[in-house]
Amino acid sequence: MIRSFLTVSTGTLASRLLGFARDSMIAALLGTGAVADAFLAAFQLVNVVRRLLSEGALNAALIPAWLRVRDRDGEAAASAFAGRVLGTVSVALIASSAVIALVMPLIITVIAPGFLGSATLDLAVANARLMLPYLAFAGPVTVLMGLLNAQARFALTAFSPLLFNIALIVAIGVLLVGHTDATFAAWMLAATVGVAGLLQLLMLLSQRSADLATPLRVSFDKEMRGFFAKAVPGMIASSGPQWLMVAGAIIASATPSAVSWLYFANRLIELPLGIVGVAMGTVLVPELTRAVTSSDRDAVAHAESRALELATGLALPATLGLVVLAEPIVRLLFEHGAFGADDSTATAHALMWLALGLPAHVLIKALSPAFYARSDTMTPLMATAKGFVVAIALAVLLGHFFGASGIAASIAAGAWSSAISLLRKGTSEFGFSVDAAARKRLPRIVLAAAAMGALLWLSAALMPAEAHGLIRFIVLGVQIAAGIAVYGLLLQTFGAASWREAAAALKRPA
Repeated sequence: MIRSFLTVSTGTLASRLLGFARDSMIAALLGTGAVADAFLAAFQLVNVVRRLLSEGALNAALIPAWLRVRDRDGEAAASAFAGRVLGTVSVALIASSAVIALVMPLIITVIAPGFLGSATLDLAVANARLMLPYLAFAGPVTVLMGLLNAQARFALTAFSPLLFNIALIVAIGVLLVGHTDATFAAWMLAATVGVAGLLQLLMLLSQRSADLATPLRVSFDKEMRGFFAKAVPGMIASSGPQWLMVAGAIIASATPSAVSWLYFANRLIELPLGIVGVAMGTVLVPELTRAVTSSDRDAVAHAESRALELATGLALPATLGLVVLAEPIVRLLFEHGAFGADDSTATAHALMWLALGLPAHVLIKALSPAFYARSDTMTPLMATAKGFVVAIALAVLLGHFFGASGIAASIAAGAWSSAISLLRKGTSEFGFSVDAAARKRLPRIVLAAAAMGALLWLSAALMPAEAHGLIRFIVLGVQIAAGIAVYGLLLQTFGAASWREAAAALKRPA
């Protein structure tokens, strides 16, 4: 499992790093004014769709269903089942895109009520409509990626999302060179989103992945209705972090630039969350499904324990690093062009609060597959809904007194609410299987992360207040590299991990 996890995580890391480059260029191109708020509110819809349909979310429903059909009826039946899913999802999303285009003003008003009565609303509606073709392409892309993951073919699905960011980076580069008007630039960038979805689909089709889903049919028979009844709750629950950001944007839309500050802060959260969370959904779901189906308790305990160790080992140091280094990271990545120093300060403050919710987001990603493997998608959905309500309620209060930082704190609180709900429900329903090795390692991982965080805090004063961009890059790079090195050495010293075990895990087949 570790080897598969690292394959997916490497692809996700590459995608997230390109995403940073993309967002840094968006900040320079659009800044944080009304045009940026409108574009980013619309882009938030695309991000929710991407999490609903891709980046591991659909695996929660498709992989267990496909594996059950294959094991029960054979490869041909599984291929026919996949063909019905692919055809039905594609047609449904094309029809949905047309309907959503018609009611887009209402949708934008719901997710950004603060735009009502201003030109920002019209800008957001226009941008969102231009992005809609992505929705139609995302459906077949997601099904094909899920089928490849079910067969433990992770490399193509891990790296195909790179095309999305590459297409947007090229478009932004052209717009920056041309010194284009901000409104027109936002429209062109929105249109490129659909093109990026098409490129991703063409890449998968070029590898003959569609052969996994034949014959292609549209069907709403009993089997398909049962599949979608399981799939939709799981897909919504898998997008919990994005729904919480939507909750924050609903309240933030009343404050100029707050939507932009929260968006850019959240992009930094999505790097560690993507590396751990996407890999959890892509690798852990099929691993647990096989173990639960075969009633192999040892395999279940091994999968859940390793997932919890990996989640804790990556989420805790990332959280502490983002809290301590929030401002230098934001200044280095985003303070260019139309994105000023005040924007950096506001974004950094929001990032510090959002980072406190990162362990909860990762914990959700580690806990949810235990429910999905048992065909229970409603429990994660209800936990997500509870977190959404908590985030909205607290954002109304904290946003009034503390602005974007208060809203960010509310989003973190919503994530912890969802994580605690899942933990309680899972413990009472079937009990999470944590083996002796994990019980021994987890406290040592926490101690190593805390020591690394203290080192970063002590080194924070090394950054000169008015340093040149290159100097900031070097100092920040040294701090991060030193933190990673110290963390690795502490894990080795405390006996939480060893280089020999890591090498052995990498050599084991996926």
